[in-house]
Amino acid sequence: MPGRNPLRMLRKCADWFENRGVYIPGEESRAVDPVRDFGWLMVAWGAGVAVFILLFAFAV
Repeated sequence: MPGRNPLRMLRKCADWFENRGVYIPGEESRAVDPVRDFGWLMVAWGAGVAVFILLFAFAV
């Protein structure tokens, strides 16, 4: 029985952000697209906020 990866949902979310844009090598003059360029950072920030809220919820 294969084990379930608890980070699968985070990885799927980050992949969704990255798939919304296509990286073209050598294209340095393009405008910054936050969804494409910072997808992993957005997912990490969202997971951090969720953990922070859960810590306070369990402390009460």
